[in-house]
Amino acid sequence: MSNLYVMEAANLFAGDHDPTASLHLELTEIALPNLEEMFQDHHAGGSRVQIEVAVGINKLTSTFKLAGWNPKVMTQFGLGEQARRMFTAYGVIRDKREGRALEAKALIEGRLGKAEAEAFQRGEMMGHDYAINEIMHYELWFDGQEKVYWDFFSTEWRVDGVARNADEIAILGITG
Repeated sequence: MSNLYVMEAANLFAGDHDPTASLHLELTEIALPNLEEMFQDHHAGGSRVQIEVAVGINKLTSTFKLAGWNPKVMTQFGLGEQARRMFTAYGVIRDKREGRALEAKALIEGRLGKAEAEAFQRGEMMGHDYAINEIMHYELWFDGQEKVYWDFFSTEWRVDGVARNADEIAILGITG
């Protein structure tokens, strides 16, 4: 049966679940990492038609925009710090068929790689654009169910809770 799920509200925690790290009053925009496959063109010597061959997944990047100034977030910018941080995003998703509010949650471990101030213009609220780079861990949950899980160091890749590269990990002898 078809349904429509609409995001109605969002929040972001820049750094663990410290209540003082909630950005719900400043957050105006958030973009979760794009999941985009990498392809390589291949034109076999004995084929008339070129094909694309999947060779991996592009790096993950997430962006968000805050209204006004947030000195705590600005100082998380990567030049002065080598550690990655955990960013946790929550979304209220409305099930339009039943009217229920559902939770969307994304866990993103990375570095704040961009802190860009917008130009000041009198009479308008100046904001800041941020990007989370060097993402090494990503999880996306929808209504309590794991949809995507990836970890660079363990090389685990799961979709809907199912390991998609378990055979590869076993063949390469990679252990937790």
